[in-house]
Amino acid sequence: MKLPIRIILFSSLLASFASAADRKPLQVYILAGQSNMQGHAQVRTFEHIGMDPKTAPMLSEMQNPDGTPKVLEDVWISSIGCADSEQTGKLTAGFGASAGGPKIGPEFTFGITIQKFTDAPVLLIKTSWGGKSLNTDFRPPSAGAYEFNEKQLETFAKQGKDLAAIKAEKAEATGHYYRLMMDHVKSVLADLKRVVPDYDPARGHELAGFVWFQGWNDMVDQGSYPDRDKPGGYDAYSEVMADFIRDVRQDLGTPKLPFVIGVLGVGGPVAAYGPDQQRYKATHQNFRSAMAAPAQLPEFKGNVAAVLTEQYWDAELTLLRGKENALKQEAKKRANEGKLKPAEERAIFETLRAEGLTEHEREILEKGVSNQEYHYLGSAKIMAGIGKGFAEAMGNLKGLKPTNP
Repeated sequence: MKLPIRIILFSSLLASFASAADRKPLQVYILAGQSNMQGHAQVRTFEHIGMDPKTAPMLSEMQNPDGTPKVLEDVWISSIGCADSEQTGKLTAGFGASAGGPKIGPEFTFGITIQKFTDAPVLLIKTSWGGKSLNTDFRPPSAGAYEFNEKQLETFAKQGKDLAAIKAEKAEATGHYYRLMMDHVKSVLADLKRVVPDYDPARGHELAGFVWFQGWNDMVDQGSYPDRDKPGGYDAYSEVMADFIRDVRQDLGTPKLPFVIGVLGVGGPVAAYGPDQQRYKATHQNFRSAMAAPAQLPEFKGNVAAVLTEQYWDAELTLLRGKENALKQEAKKRANEGKLKPAEERAIFETLRAEGLTEHEREILEKGVSNQEYHYLGSAKIMAGIGKGFAEAMGNLKGLKPTNP
């Protein structure tokens, strides 16, 4: 039996629409920065996400019913800097820092969330190295050479150091990781099928956005920022960050590439800092303000966003860590007074911990923390919130609504 011509035409039209959808370009996002972009949240801390009703829904997106991390079928990643060699594959847990892993950084929930804003395939190109600064290591070309300030030069002279050698070493280091980042991005883009096996050149690709998550090495660099405790003490960071955005866009030929700045937020909002943190309050806030400042420049309006990662900090973990540290100090005090051996000190601490923390509090610490505070406590709960926040900010910049929330 022959089909009516209208049905045939309608079927052809549907096929055409499906074909057009299949031809949507691969969406490429670049993630760059230092150790917190690498990510130090061990997978064993996933369980802690489910212990909080507010974040439990996020956990269901990150792992399968049997507790294994999900593998995203339409999101791929190429990552350098987290391990000795490039890591590629479909996005899942384990693309964080390799030492002591498996770990996650922001990439896992970024990929999970950004996928909700598109029905096109996604590729993440991640370039991250621990302990790197923007003032030197990632310094972009248009920022010019690193210039030592007068205070630094005076210090070198007093120490009798070879100034010429110091300047030569600094010149060699300046911009090294910016160049490594750009070289890797361009290398991946030149052969996308190597990373995304079913990539269709006819469909093409689109550079869809850039996420920057860095800052610790600049924040603690008193030499480069001698007035960091004063208002405007980190203005140089803001200036170089703006140059970085301009240069990335120019080097990649994308004048309006959406750009998200992950503002360092270790410790949470400074307004909530406890007595032991007060001495860091001004420095931390000054630096955070400097990181966020470029997003307010008129030229970046609507295409650069600053995400305050302090909002994803877990105040409960801070409180419990404080209680635990106080118990450690008490154990040390008793051990010193009694001239006890290390094993005896540990025994005292375990006794104090059992008495001073409830079973639930101990469980939270054991399941929620896997690293130091400057690595966001190695908390998957914190890191997953950050990655999700980056993706949501990116979607907002692009004017997108989640297609499958």
